[in-house]
Amino acid sequence: MANIIALVGRPNVGKSTFFNRLLQKREAIVDSVSGVTRDRHYGKSDWNGVDFSVIDTGGYIKGSDDIFEDEIRKQVELAIDEASAIIFLVDVTEGVVDMDQEVAQLLRKTKKPVFLVVNKVDNSMLETSAMEFYSLGFDKYYTISGMTGSGTGDLLDDVVATFEEENYVDPFEGLPRITIVGRPNVGKSTLTNALLEDKRNIVTDIAGTTRDSIETLYDKFGYKFVLVDTAGMRKKSKVSEDLEFYSVMRSIRSIEDSDVVILMIDATIGWEKQDMNILYLAQKSRKGIVIVVNKWDLIDKESNTLKQFENYIKDKIAPFTDTPIVFTSSTTKQRVFKTVETSMKVYENRNRRVKTSKLNEVMLPIIEATPPPSIKGKYIKIKYCTQLPTKTPQFAFFANLPQYVKEPYKRFVENQLRKNFDFTGVPIEVYFRQK
Repeated sequence: MANIIALVGRPNVGKSTFFNRLLQKREAIVDSVSGVTRDRHYGKSDWNGVDFSVIDTGGYIKGSDDIFEDEIRKQVELAIDEASAIIFLVDVTEGVVDMDQEVAQLLRKTKKPVFLVVNKVDNSMLETSAMEFYSLGFDKYYTISGMTGSGTGDLLDDVVATFEEENYVDPFEGLPRITIVGRPNVGKSTLTNALLEDKRNIVTDIAGTTRDSIETLYDKFGYKFVLVDTAGMRKKSKVSEDLEFYSVMRSIRSIEDSDVVILMIDATIGWEKQDMNILYLAQKSRKGIVIVVNKWDLIDKESNTLKQFENYIKDKIAPFTDTPIVFTSSTTKQRVFKTVETSMKVYENRNRRVKTSKLNEVMLPIIEATPPPSIKGKYIKIKYCTQLPTKTPQFAFFANLPQYVKEPYKRFVENQLRKNFDFTGVPIEVYFRQK
C-alpha cells in the first residue's frame, strides 16, 4: 500500500514551507500537483529510498465562524484516518495556543503514529522554548526549521521507520491493477458496470456518487486483472465536502497502488486543467496511462472528427503524446472492450524487459549517427547501455562526460526507445552515468 504522510496544524505554523522542503529532497520529484482539494497540496517525495506521499491538510482557523471551523475539523479527522503517519506542526515563536490543544486532543485518540514537530526553531536559543509543547501530551517532540531544513533528517528517519507496507496482504496479489480515474460524472462507474456486465456500482447524474475506491476482479475473454473504480477528482475550488476530501485521498492511494491508470474524460466537455493534474500525477508515479474519451455517442461527427479530437488532446498533453487514446460510450458499450485490450497492452509495455545485447545493437548505431552535441569543445561518447532492474522501464547510458548531456538529447533517446521497443503509454526514465 502507498505510504501517506498528513501534515496537520493550524495556519501559519509553516506547513507549506515544510511541505515544499519535503518535496525538494530529490530533484526529480520536486514538482507537486496542487488543487486536488481546497487549500491543500499533494506531492511525492522519498527518504533513504522509501517513497511516500505528502498531503498538506487545511489548518484550524482561530476565530473563524463555526461552520467553517467544523468543516476543517472533519477534514483533518478524515486525513488522520487515511494517513500512514501524521506530522503535527506547531510554532515555537507563538508557543502553545488553544487551537494546538484542540488538534492534540484529536490526535491523541488515533492509533496512527503521530509526530509532534515544533517548527521555526531557527537557533539554539529557541530549543529551550520548545519544551512547553510537552503540555500537549506527547512523549516526544522534534525541533526543526522548515526554512533551513535543520532537524528534518532525524524526524524523517523515525517517520519512515513506522511504515508497515510489508504487512499488507493484497487479496488480488500478483494480478495487474487497472484504476479508472477522472473528474466527477465522466462515466467511470458506468464504464465499470459495462465491462463487468453488472450494475455493481451506483450510477446517477449527481456528480460524486462514488465515495470510495471499489475493487473488482475482472476475468473475461482471456484477461484477468483487478479493476478499480474511484471517486471523481475535482479542482480545488470545487471541493468543499468533507466526504469528498476523503474520496480524493482514496483516489490518490488507488493511483499509486495501480499498474495502469485509465484517465477518463467527457467528450462533451473536453480536456480541462484537472485532467492534466491527474495525468501528471499518474506520470510522476510511473504508471501506465490510457486516456478514454467517454460519451463519444453524444458528439456530432464528420469524417475526421475523431482524428481532430485526438490531435486536440495530444496538443494538450504534450510532451506525453505517446499515450493511447480510446473513444468510447459507456452507455452504448461502444468500444468498451477496446479499453481493456489497450490497458493490458500498456501493462505489458510497462513490464517489458529488453535484453542488453539487443538494446546496444539497436541504440548504439542511432547514437553514433546522432551523437550528443559537443559542449565547450568536449565530445560526449556513449559506449554502452542497459535496462535497470526496476519495476518500471528505466535505462542507463554510460558516457565519458554524462554531466554534459542536456535534456533535449535525453528526450531524443527516450523517443528512440519508444520507437524501437514499443513503450506506448508508459513513462520512461533515462539516466546518463559515468562509464
